[in-house]
Amino acid sequence: MNIIKDKKRMKRILVKAIKIGLGSSLAILLASFLELQYQIFAGTITLLTILTTKWETIRLSFYRVLTFFIAVFVCWAVFSHLGGGWLEYGLFVFIMVVINEIMGWSATLSVNAVIGAHFFTEMNFSLEFIVNEFLLVLIGIVIAVVLSLFSNNKGSEKEILKDMKYVEDTLQGILTHLSAYLRKEELPYNVWDDINNLEEKLKEFIQDAIEYNGNSFSNHPTYYVDYFEMRLLQIDMLRSLHYEMQRMRSMPIQADVVADYLDFMNACLGKMDSLEMQIDKLHEILHDEQEENLPQNIEEFQSRAILYHVLMDIEDFLYIKKRFVEGLDEKYRRETFIKTMD
Repeated sequence: MNIIKDKKRMKRILVKAIKIGLGSSLAILLASFLELQYQIFAGTITLLTILTTKWETIRLSFYRVLTFFIAVFVCWAVFSHLGGGWLEYGLFVFIMVVINEIMGWSATLSVNAVIGAHFFTEMNFSLEFIVNEFLLVLIGIVIAVVLSLFSNNKGSEKEILKDMKYVEDTLQGILTHLSAYLRKEELPYNVWDDINNLEEKLKEFIQDAIEYNGNSFSNHPTYYVDYFEMRLLQIDMLRSLHYEMQRMRSMPIQADVVADYLDFMNACLGKMDSLEMQIDKLHEILHDEQEENLPQNIEEFQSRAILYHVLMDIEDFLYIKKRFVEGLDEKYRRETFIKTMD
């Protein structure tokens, strides 16, 4: 899995490098064609504006345009009234840092500083020079936005669907081994390893889903992130459940009932329409557990008390999924949930 992770990371790096290299060259070429001053600055703006996702790039581009006019005004207010010395440039930078930090636009500061340096060098506040600077910014951000729109989101979605299948299969394997543990069957390997490995993979899958969302125009952009976060919460419940199981000194006869329920729940893991039935069946088991005869000794009492906690963890496991399902609208449940989980 580490090799796959490294390949994905290398692919992202290469794609981003190609976009930045190509975009910067095109920006300089276009600025040169328009015979603008400081042509290389257009390429630098493209370099600084292309981010990992298209929405990040579009958002940053909007902030660049907005802060451009603020930077020009501050340049005019400081340099034309106080002078063009090193102290005045420092004051300009100070004011821009304060404004950008307050407004949450700190990513635009580098470009604003260069714009300030151009006005500081030229001491020219004519409309022609302001238009020159604005065109440099516009060329840089337009090329950055256009290139950011070229993303292999279909391929990324296919990878995410494969990751979802991997999560489902691994979860089913963990539940199978937990039910076997309750039946006192010997396990071929340590279940903790499966739980910990899946937790680490889910954190990676969440980051991949976040990147996919940032490049998506979907009506339901957070679905995949919500899905993986839901499974991450469930993994935490399985860790607690397995820990409780290991605390039992002996298996009470009721453990077989819980093991059978885990098998039943496992068969329904990727389904939505049976969720209420799973919860109702679990509540029946909890009710039957309360109707059982009292334990005969301290050891049985302790084991049954722990088993009751196991059932509580299973209930939490189901309610985590229930909250996720309830957060989906009906159309999306039919079109996407069934497609990816059944």
